[in-house]
Amino acid sequence: MGGVVASKRRNRGTGVRSVPRFVVALAGVAVLAAGCAVPSPNGEGAGDTAPPATQPPQGAKGLDRYYTQQVAWEGCGDADADGGNAQCAWVEVPVDYEKPAEGTIKLRMLKVAASGSPQGALLVNPGGPGGSAVEYARAADLIVSPSVRRRFDVVGVDPRGVGESSPVQCVDGPQMDAIMGLDPTPDDAKEREATRMSAKAFGEACEKKYPQLLPHLSTVDAARDMDVVRAVLGQQKLSYLGKSYGTFLGATYAGLFPTRVGSMVLDGAIAPELSNDELNLGQAVGFETATRAYVKSCVSEGDCPLGSGVDEGMEGLRDLLAKIDEKPVPVTDDARVEELTEGWASTGLARALYDQASWEGLTDALRAAKEGDGDQLMQLAREYADRDETGAYHGNIMQVISAINCLDRPAEAVDDAAMQARVEKFEKASPTWGESMAMATVSCEEWPVDPKTEPQKISASGSGPIVVVGTTRDPATPYEWAQKLASQLENGHLVTFEGDGHTAYMRSNACVDKAVDSYLLKGTVPKDGLTC
Repeated sequence: MGGVVASKRRNRGTGVRSVPRFVVALAGVAVLAAGCAVPSPNGEGAGDTAPPATQPPQGAKGLDRYYTQQVAWEGCGDADADGGNAQCAWVEVPVDYEKPAEGTIKLRMLKVAASGSPQGALLVNPGGPGGSAVEYARAADLIVSPSVRRRFDVVGVDPRGVGESSPVQCVDGPQMDAIMGLDPTPDDAKEREATRMSAKAFGEACEKKYPQLLPHLSTVDAARDMDVVRAVLGQQKLSYLGKSYGTFLGATYAGLFPTRVGSMVLDGAIAPELSNDELNLGQAVGFETATRAYVKSCVSEGDCPLGSGVDEGMEGLRDLLAKIDEKPVPVTDDARVEELTEGWASTGLARALYDQASWEGLTDALRAAKEGDGDQLMQLAREYADRDETGAYHGNIMQVISAINCLDRPAEAVDDAAMQARVEKFEKASPTWGESMAMATVSCEEWPVDPKTEPQKISASGSGPIVVVGTTRDPATPYEWAQKLASQLENGHLVTFEGDGHTAYMRSNACVDKAVDSYLLKGTVPKDGLTC
C-alpha cells in the first residue's frame, strides 16, 4: 500500500485507511499477495489505435452491455467524504468474463471531481491487494498534488472482493484476531503443522462461503474490470496511478490492453514475473534493509532500546521478538486482544517501517514492550490490520489478500524437510524477517482454488510511456523490482528515489512529485536515469 497521508474519516496515525502498501507476508495469512480462455497479459489485439471507448476487447463476446452501461452518480451518504463533494456509483461486471451471462457483481466507485477544469479521470489504487480504492480516492487532496487535483477527477473503484465490492469476509473478527496472533516463526515441526492447518481451515471457510466468486478474484479479473470502468467513465484511454500492489494491477492492465494505456504511474513496483517464493524472499530482504535503516537511525538518536550499534540493535530486536514469542506482553487498551504475541508485534513493526515518520513512535513502542507494555506496538499492528481498539475491522484486506495472491502466484505444498530448507535459505538472506516470510507461502500452498495463470513478464507492447517509480530502501517492494518492471515494459521509464519508506510520490520528495506531475499534466516523460 506508500504515499502516506492522514485520513479525513479516521486518523490512522501515519496513513489513510487504505494506506498504500504491499502487505508484508506473515505466517497464517498470505499477506503480501478458466483455462486457456484467460487472455494473455501481453496483448489485447492487433493495431496501434485504441477502438471506440465503449467497444469491448477484440474477440470478446457478451460484454457489450457492461461496456455501454450508464451509471447513476449520487451522494456517497457520507458528509465526511471530501467535504461532501464526492459522488458514488455502482458498476456491474460479470463474475466470469468467459461466461458473462452467468452471474454479475457490482463494484463500488467513488469520484472526487476536479477542482478546476477537468481533462479527464485519474483512476487510483492504493495496493494491498485488498486496499480500498474508494477510501483512497476520498483523500484526493492528499494523494495527488493540487495541480493534478485541478485537472483530474480522482476516481477509486474497490476491486472485486474488496471493500464495498462484494467483499470477501471468510471468518469473523475473533477468528481473524487468532490468525493475526499466530506465531510467524514456528519453533518446530508441530508448530509448523499448526500454521498449515490454520491456513487450510481459512481457505476452506472462504471456499464454503464464496464458491462462485472465489475462482474469479485474480488480478487479471480485476484488470478486466478496470477496462469496463474506463468505458463507463467515457475515457478513450486510461489514466492511472497505482501504488504498491496497485502497480501489479496497472501493469496487468497494460499487458491486456496496451492501446488503452494513457498516462500510467506505477509507484512502489512489483515485478510481475516473480514466483511466490521469489516474492516473499524479495520482501524478506527488503524489510531487512529497511529495518537496518531504522535501527541505524535509532542508534544515532541515542538511548536506543535495542543497543548501541547497528548489528547489536538488529540482534536486540530479534531477541525482543523471541522473548515476546516465549512470553507475550500484556495489552490493556484493546477490547479483545489481551496479549501482544510475536505475530501482532511483527505486524506492528512492519507497519512502522512503511514510513520513516513512524520511526520515533516505533522506538517508543519497542521500549515500552521491553518494559512489559504492549499497547503502543499493538496500536501500530491495529493500524496495519485496519482494526480499531474495539476489535472492529474496517476493511477486509487481511482476508481477501489470500484470495487474490493465491490465484496470481501458485504454490505447491512441501514437506517439513523442504520447508526447513526454505526457512534456512530465507534466514541467510534476512536474519530478522526470513523465517516469517518463508512460512508465508503456506497460505497459498493450502489454498483450495487452483490459479488459471502463472507469473510472467509483461511488456505491454504498443502502449504509451509508463512511468515506474522505485525507492531504494523500500521495505515492501524492493527497488530491484521497480528496475525489473521498467526494463521489461516496452515503453517503461524508471524514476529512482534515494530514500526510505514505501513508495515515493506525494510522500516525501519534491523531485519525484514534480516528475510525476509533469508526466500526468503535460505528458512529459522523465529523463532517463532520473534519480531524486
